[in-house]
Amino acid sequence: MAASELYTKFARVWIPDPEEVWKSAELLKDYKPGDKVLLLHLEEGKDLEYRLDPKTKELPHLRNPDILVGENDLTALSYLHEPAVLHNLRVRFIDSKLIYTYCGIVLVAINPYEQLPIYGEDIINAYSGQNMGDMDPHIFAVAEEAYKQMARDERNQSIIVSGESGAGKTVSAKYAMRYFATVSGSASEANVEEKVLASNPIMESIGNAKTTRNDNSSRFGKYIEIGFDKRYRIIGANMRTYLLEKSRVVFQAEEERNYHIFYQLCASAKLPEFKMLRLGNADSFHYTKQGGSPMIEGVDDAKEMAHTRQACSLLGISESYQMGIFRILAGILHLGNVGFASRDSDSCTIPPKHEPLITFCDLMGVDYEEMCHWLCHRKLATATETYIKPISKLQATNARDALAKHIYAKLFSWIVDHVNQALHSAVKQHSFIGVLDIYGFETFEINSFEQFCINYANEKLQQQFNMHVFKLEQEEYMKEQIPWTLIDFYDNQPCINLIESKLGILDLLDEECKMPKGTDDTWAQKLYNTHLNKCALFEKPRMSNKAFIIKHFADKVEYQCEGFLEKNKDTVFEEQINVLKSSKFKMLPELFQDDEKAISPTSATSSGRTRVPVKPTKSRPGQMAKEHKKTVGHQFRNSLHLLMETLNATTPHYVRCIKPNDFKFPFTFDEKRAVQQLRACGVLETIRISAAGFPSRWTYQEFFSRYRVLMKQKDVLGDRKQTCKNVLEKLILDKDKYQFGKTKIFFRAGQVAYLEKLRADKLRAACIRIQKTIRGWLLRKKYLCMQRAAITVQRYVRGYQARCYAKFLRRTKAATTIQKYWRMYVVRRKYKIRRAATIVLQSYLRGYLARNRYRKILREHKAVIIQKRVRGWLARTHYKRTMQAIIYLQCCFRRMMAKRELKKLKIEARSVERYKKLHIGMENKIMQLQRKVDEQNKDYKCLMEKLTNLEGVYNSETEKLRNDVERLQLSEEEAKVATGRVLSLQEEIAKLRKDLEQTRSEKKSIEERADKYKQETEQLVSTLKEENTLLKQEKETLNHLIVEQAKEMTETMERKLVEETKQLELDLNDERLRYQNLLNEFSRLEERYDDLKEEMTLMLNVPKPGHKRTDSTHSSNESEYTFSSEFAETEDIAPRTEEPSEKKVPLDMSLFLKLQKRVTELEQEKQIMQDELDRKEEQMFRSKAKEEERPPIRGAELEYESLKRQELESENKKLKNELNELRKALSEKSAPEVTAPGAPAYRVLMEQLTSVSEELDVRKEEVLILRSQLVSQKEAIQPKDDKNTMTDSTILLEDVQKMKDKGEIAQAYIGLKETNRSSTMDYQELNEDGELWLVYEGLKQANRLLESQLQSQKRSHENEAEALRGEIQSLKEENNRQQQLLAQNLQLPPEARIEASLQHEITRLTNENLDLMEQLEKQDKTVRKLKKQLKVFAKKIGELEVGQMENISPGQIIDEPIRPVNIPRKEKDFQGMLEYKREDEQKLVKNLILELKPRGVAVNLIPGLPAYILFMCVRHADYLNDDQKVRSLLTSTINSIKKVLKKRGDDFETVSFWLSNTCRFLHCLKQYSGEEGFMKHNTSRQNEHCLTNFDLAEYRQVLSDLAIQIYQQLVRVLENILQPMIVSGMLEHETIQGVSGVKPTGLRKRTSSIADEGTYTLDSILRQLNSFHSVMCQHGMDPELIKQVVKQMFYIVGAITLNNLLLRKDMCSWSKGMQIRYNVSQLEEWLRDKNLMNSGAKETLEPLIQAAQLLQVKKKTDDDAEAICSMCNALTTAQIVKVLNLYTPVNEFEERVSVSFIRTIQMRLRDRKDSPQLLMDAKHIFPVTFPFNPSSLALETIQIPASLGLGFIARV
Repeated sequence: MAASELYTKFARVWIPDPEEVWKSAELLKDYKPGDKVLLLHLEEGKDLEYRLDPKTKELPHLRNPDILVGENDLTALSYLHEPAVLHNLRVRFIDSKLIYTYCGIVLVAINPYEQLPIYGEDIINAYSGQNMGDMDPHIFAVAEEAYKQMARDERNQSIIVSGESGAGKTVSAKYAMRYFATVSGSASEANVEEKVLASNPIMESIGNAKTTRNDNSSRFGKYIEIGFDKRYRIIGANMRTYLLEKSRVVFQAEEERNYHIFYQLCASAKLPEFKMLRLGNADSFHYTKQGGSPMIEGVDDAKEMAHTRQACSLLGISESYQMGIFRILAGILHLGNVGFASRDSDSCTIPPKHEPLITFCDLMGVDYEEMCHWLCHRKLATATETYIKPISKLQATNARDALAKHIYAKLFSWIVDHVNQALHSAVKQHSFIGVLDIYGFETFEINSFEQFCINYANEKLQQQFNMHVFKLEQEEYMKEQIPWTLIDFYDNQPCINLIESKLGILDLLDEECKMPKGTDDTWAQKLYNTHLNKCALFEKPRMSNKAFIIKHFADKVEYQCEGFLEKNKDTVFEEQINVLKSSKFKMLPELFQDDEKAISPTSATSSGRTRVPVKPTKSRPGQMAKEHKKTVGHQFRNSLHLLMETLNATTPHYVRCIKPNDFKFPFTFDEKRAVQQLRACGVLETIRISAAGFPSRWTYQEFFSRYRVLMKQKDVLGDRKQTCKNVLEKLILDKDKYQFGKTKIFFRAGQVAYLEKLRADKLRAACIRIQKTIRGWLLRKKYLCMQRAAITVQRYVRGYQARCYAKFLRRTKAATTIQKYWRMYVVRRKYKIRRAATIVLQSYLRGYLARNRYRKILREHKAVIIQKRVRGWLARTHYKRTMQAIIYLQCCFRRMMAKRELKKLKIEARSVERYKKLHIGMENKIMQLQRKVDEQNKDYKCLMEKLTNLEGVYNSETEKLRNDVERLQLSEEEAKVATGRVLSLQEEIAKLRKDLEQTRSEKKSIEERADKYKQETEQLVSTLKEENTLLKQEKETLNHLIVEQAKEMTETMERKLVEETKQLELDLNDERLRYQNLLNEFSRLEERYDDLKEEMTLMLNVPKPGHKRTDSTHSSNESEYTFSSEFAETEDIAPRTEEPSEKKVPLDMSLFLKLQKRVTELEQEKQIMQDELDRKEEQMFRSKAKEEERPPIRGAELEYESLKRQELESENKKLKNELNELRKALSEKSAPEVTAPGAPAYRVLMEQLTSVSEELDVRKEEVLILRSQLVSQKEAIQPKDDKNTMTDSTILLEDVQKMKDKGEIAQAYIGLKETNRSSTMDYQELNEDGELWLVYEGLKQANRLLESQLQSQKRSHENEAEALRGEIQSLKEENNRQQQLLAQNLQLPPEARIEASLQHEITRLTNENLDLMEQLEKQDKTVRKLKKQLKVFAKKIGELEVGQMENISPGQIIDEPIRPVNIPRKEKDFQGMLEYKREDEQKLVKNLILELKPRGVAVNLIPGLPAYILFMCVRHADYLNDDQKVRSLLTSTINSIKKVLKKRGDDFETVSFWLSNTCRFLHCLKQYSGEEGFMKHNTSRQNEHCLTNFDLAEYRQVLSDLAIQIYQQLVRVLENILQPMIVSGMLEHETIQGVSGVKPTGLRKRTSSIADEGTYTLDSILRQLNSFHSVMCQHGMDPELIKQVVKQMFYIVGAITLNNLLLRKDMCSWSKGMQIRYNVSQLEEWLRDKNLMNSGAKETLEPLIQAAQLLQVKKKTDDDAEAICSMCNALTTAQIVKVLNLYTPVNEFEERVSVSFIRTIQMRLRDRKDSPQLLMDAKHIFPVTFPFNPSSLALETIQIPASLGLGFIARV
């Protein structure tokens, strides 16, 4: 393609820039061949003339279309060059906040310097099992690809993580290892994955340090091999380390730190176990204070120390070894503080008793004098002798530092060895994945030996990387059968030869180290002589003779020769080492054991540590000396060769870490630093290799879908491949620009951009045509609207003018009318004022005259009253004097006459005749008085009755009168007050008279002011009226506001109530979810326990002679589900104690749950008992009050009880006698077969006998009732008239009328006659003396009896109340203790809190369980005792009956004839029970559960048939009162269902079938439990089928738990079936064809969105949902449960779809949002078809719906942001921001979301309180409930089909 076609006007290019590296510009005119200058327009608005290079005439790089910018894979870019790569990375990093990008096979990771929520377990689960190209770039995707290839290809893998310091290599490697640990798990219970992860903090503490570029820089390289077994589970790991930076131990640059472990020790110095180390602050040690930066912001060294120690413990490093490590490290710190004093220029000394050296020697366990000596001296050995030489202060300091470095290096190797031992596995390793965390290419201002080795290692890795990339490209071309042309790529073998070949730099360095007088300068001269001007990659600096330059693949690096020899030798004095070897501290000599063995790095040592040569003595063999002369460079080269061999034997995966800036600013991108690292890490080399061939690759289907718009209808053929070929030949004339492979089309660089340009041009032309048509239509529409508007305006204006004229006329007429009435009003007002003044004057004058006349009449009236009073007093005084005189005279006369009469009477009394006359008169008077007494007695009784009535009347009248008196007293008091008030008023009148005179004087002045005041008052009244109206209006407004506020308050209260209700529902669901999660965990542990038990039995139970293996089914049935509420009798205890200890599980979860339920029941019973106690106390108080008001009547009841007992005893004796006589007569008269107990005649007679006895009992009860009534009548007799004392005949008559049978009347008459016989005698003696006293005594006795009964009842109530109070107090104490424990638990971390609460709950419930067990044992003992007594009594009764039969004479019953009896034949009435034998239980379980085929049952039989059969069997066992049979059947049923689900747990039909049957069984147990709450919907026949003997509430709880477990298993099966379909059907498949276009993809190919054969579509999901729904309906599952399952299915669909959408940038587009909304609408339509819209399933899709809407709404203005915030209430802030960041235009007409808009969204959502979690929890299971669903099916109508093989069961 010619340049003139691409470099046209408005084409965008990249030009170099010194600041930004590359700058974007736009062509202002077309380029023509031969032009030397390009006119460009920069983005900042400037114009520029860009001159082309006259030699090369290279044009600037073209910029990719905006649609390709931000791609996941850099190889998907059409133009592959450095500025395109840099810009793509910058856009993803800055704008989209994406740190990972693919570059072919390389993952580029940019350090964000910020914690991102993209490494959680939910993200790991999302990437697990996915293809590498199907998800957004991530370190987890690389790890998953390595794990998948290891399993698929059975080839070892390697992940090579490289980058410079601070780029994030260590973190990336850590996350990769975490992924393996999470996904694979471990093959044993040793938690190997935790140990692998625990090695990280240890290695970071001893191998990482703070540098100027990184706070946690790894100062060594490491290669970790994670081993897997055949099932690809982690079994162990092995670590190799490379080139530890030992110089950091003794020296740190400014703003840097030593290794972390030293600062962690200093921060933990105050711990008691560290006091012996004598540590202090880090600033007090020379080795830790040189950098001047002992602290790292945000890092607590003390906490890090705790993590390090915890990791050591996890890896099996004991506490003693840990303290040994810390002693050695503390000794190194103290050794650094050892100072030297110069004696002279060649010798030095240590001060005496030098404290740091003393501490060092104490910690190391060496001799102080010996160490002090060898620190200042050295031993030299010659051929003939050995002598000791002092050394200078500088040499001593260097020797001290060398010793410290050597000790630390040995300790580092020792720790690595022990970590490897802890990670080593005894199981054979099948494969491994290696993670290489190694330093990247380094170049500083001063580069030394360390940088040389690092860059040498990177040269080797880059060579291996280039070869691998080249190999992959070649394989791709060969696979697609593309003609292979050799691609030229950079080969760095010459640079590697320069370093490691013969006479290379390392060889010359080793040779110079062997020379006795070799120096850095002589080595530099040898380098110049050997390589200068001979090797193009080697140069000499112009201004230095002690440096050299090597041209590496990344850049030129200048190395300073100074220090090369010393670092290569790494010398330490052997005498100092010998002193340390002789240490009393056992651990220290272990560090130097390998010095004697001198193992090379290529041997089996896993650490790969460098060897340290020690200067030998004369006695050391030469071979050992030779081994010690291995240099650091030689060792590093060998270990590097070993590493390359390992990597070449594996499949490598590359992660290149990029450091975006040197200042650790979050999400800040420095282009210069980024380009430098991209060149150094090989990313650009990958791009160059890809660009040299055919970098853009499309499948034929993708090409056809994308560029269908460039084709004409005639070009489209049935063969997609041929269609693409025909179109490409027309569009691209140069055939070298593309190649056709078997499945793909290969394009050279730039061709995709050209095709995109053609596509955009065509779409733009189509858009212009559409716009032209639409705009014309819009303008025409606008013109018509304007025309209609003009006409309308005219019409309204004319109407307005007419209305204005009419208004003028009305106003004129109104003004005239107003004038007329105003004038009339003025005249009328003046007249009214004058008239009012006249009336006032008249009123005042008339009043004055009337008052004068009143005062005159009042004076005359008072004078008359005074005269009347005086004249009356005088008359009364005269009358009194006259009366006193007359009375005195009468008294004197009467006294005289009385004296005379007295004398006569005294004389007569002395005569006898007088006495006789008096006696006769006395007898008559006595008789008269006797009659009067009798009459008076009668009258007295009547009067007493009247008196009682009158007393009542009198009391009521008295009460009324008393009230009247009180009222009159009150009125009297008021009258007194009124009289006082009258007097005060009279006094006031006098005062007022005086004031009247003054008032009259003032009257005139007041009258003058009156008119003025009246006018003011009128004005005031008018103003007040106005204010009143205003106030009324305000009042109305306020009332309105109050009403509105009341409405708002009610609405807010209702809203709060709704919110609280929702919150309570959420809390209930959370509690239910936690409970069901516990059940799920318990079932998982139970399955794990069963698996382990099976494995143990397989391993241990080897067949032995004479040993017979028991049935596993039987053993499991015996071991599982032994519930706390059901224990065997004491006879069964001994055999159970002999069972194996394996069956003694510490905690039975079902027992735990049942105990928990029992606690709640006890609390409810406590509340009920408390309410009952309160109610009884109230009743007691009421009964006391009633008993005080009325006489007691309990005597009748006592009499009734005694009579009943006597009657029953007599009747029992009679019946026994009659029965014995009847039996004897039958035995003597009839044949044996007739009189046999089973004979028909015998049965008929027995039935008649039972009916007669029942009738007799009825009659007996009625007689007793009559007698008790008579007794009560007798006790109610009072000492009244004879008519009142007799039994009321009307009551008896009523009772007799109620009796219909003659026998009842006869027996009642006999009883009445007997009772009346005694009562008549009492009646005859009633009038005798003492009868009333006896009655009174009887009443007193009855009262005493009732009082004693009340006292006993009161005492019992008090005892119950006291017991309940004690129970309440104990419960209060338990509650307080629970609250204290809860408060303590809240202070603990969440994991410890859960564990502590569970532990406490277990202990509490266990104690309660033990108490319940004790109570149950007592009850069992009582039951057994009663059973034994019952057996004894039954035996005695049998003996007595036999004796009575023997005593009956044969002739007593011979004469009685036997009448023939007709026996009617009835139809058999089934009771809805199934009977089976105990030995058939296993057969029942086997046929009905274990071997049952769900499909046959669901199709042919009624739903839930197995559940009905099992319940009917339980009913029969309950009917027999056989608790062992009930327990055994239920336990076998539960265990068998578990076995079936364990065996066929992946089959949806099986799980659904048993979930349905388990729920139906549970509902049957509830429906027929006899509890009122479950019997509401039962028929009377169903109520008869209720269980009678056993309460199976605890088994219902166990079945409910089992149903929950089955439901969770059903959900897991659903998820496993649906998960492969969801992403393909909901996201990738184009349901609406042609809406979404396919974008270009890179090397990491996405899964095709076109529906090929074998791919899932939305129809596949709907078909699967239909299948699930039909199966559940066939199995008869409850509708509410089906709704819950559907809700869970839709949640899984929505969660997985949304999670993939959030992790796939290519899916976040407008067209994909439309596809998702269409798919969701199809799912909603499915819900409507199935009538499941109210199941809550639609609400679970709300986050997905809102995400799809978010992709389609406008995303520009603040209004759009507000709309998004209000719309996306189901999405979290992180999800909204993620979708906006990922939003990618598919076409050029769409725009990306600006960064400012995303920040606006974040600002608006910052107050929203939601979860920071990015992904939805796809594994979340909603808490399930099982609403009670009674069955209308009658049990007696159920038929058992023969196909079930249950012929041994009989219907009852």
